[in-house]
Amino acid sequence: MQKVAFVAGGTGAIGRAIAQALAGAGYRTLVGALDAESASLPPALEPRLLDVTDSDSIANALQGLEALAVLVNCAGITARDRREFDPEVFARVVEVNLTGAMRMSAAARPLLARGGGAIVNVCSMLSFFGSPTVPAYAASKGGLLLLTKSLAGAWAGEGIRVNAVAPGYIETELTRPLYEDEARRQAVEARTPMRRWGRPEDVTGAVVFLCSEAARFVTGTVIAADGGYSAI
Repeated sequence: MQKVAFVAGGTGAIGRAIAQALAGAGYRTLVGALDAESASLPPALEPRLLDVTDSDSIANALQGLEALAVLVNCAGITARDRREFDPEVFARVVEVNLTGAMRMSAAARPLLARGGGAIVNVCSMLSFFGSPTVPAYAASKGGLLLLTKSLAGAWAGEGIRVNAVAPGYIETELTRPLYEDEARRQAVEARTPMRRWGRPEDVTGAVVFLCSEAARFVTGTVIAADGGYSAI
């Protein structure tokens, strides 16, 4: 029977690349998407309507599945122009990025336990550093890293492995304003040992590995896919 992978937040650049990589690795790949986003998915990916802040929406998205081999928590938002210092905006970002991942993981837990499944949380280099401009995003991604370790310890006895990847500066629509600003782009490249920005496809190999049998003794860890940014 074909193994099933579910990518929450699989319509953004990184989530879509991960979903396509999992489909290429042989998984039947479901993608949790807001309704307007699902039409743009490639045919190999199956859209499921999903709002990670709504428990009923999550239950409906997982309905009909007998088991789950992979859950990727990639749903995430941020607010620009320092708006995350507003407590209400801060709470909304955390609700999606951190609490949403917990909701998805808790709902998928019985399905994952049936087949010894794996969870991969998409963290960020801001899981390791603070941010003077997006405090909610940084706090949520830092929390997601510790949630990864916590669930890894809690659910290992059920055969569920929980790991994370932490992308660095990746060329996406979200980072376009930074990338198109020549001075800021060059500053990132100078700070990155590999001297370039990443592409969404640069994140996928680590995710596929963490989901695979090759990582059967790996849990509670995070792989930085950042060109060495967090190493120095």
